[in-house]
Amino acid sequence: MELIEEATFPGLSPLGVRPTGDLRGDVRRFIRAYLAAFNAPAARAAAAGLLAYHQTSRRPRPPELDLRVSARPQFEEILRAAPPGSVDPAVDPDDVFDVLLGAVLARTLLLNVTTRQRPVERTVDMVLRLLRPLGTGGSAAPEA
Repeated sequence: MELIEEATFPGLSPLGVRPTGDLRGDVRRFIRAYLAAFNAPAARAAAAGLLAYHQTSRRPRPPELDLRVSARPQFEEILRAAPPGSVDPAVDPDDVFDVLLGAVLARTLLLNVTTRQRPVERTVDMVLRLLRPLGTGGSAAPEA
């Protein structure tokens, strides 16, 4: 499976997006690059099989194998480069990345059952709302 991942996602990380400190711009460029990586024909063909394999595999996998093809570390770099006060320190970056990954997978791998346009800017706005500290117009809520 590692060979298929490397052939399918050879440049997924770092996606060629370097943090600039402009959180909105960096998140937008990151999402566009991530969408492009998953929209590649090889990625679209292999993604469902790779996901199914990893969900059903009983063989433990070292985390460094996953990080080789993950954009998670780059997303965390973008958050670290963000201006002070723009990312709520109580928000788990892994949770936000998981939501972002779900949005990317839904946009690229699932059939679009509506006719509405889905501009990237909507996804950018949602990610920024998740990251925004409370009291600055964010929608974050304390845990129950």
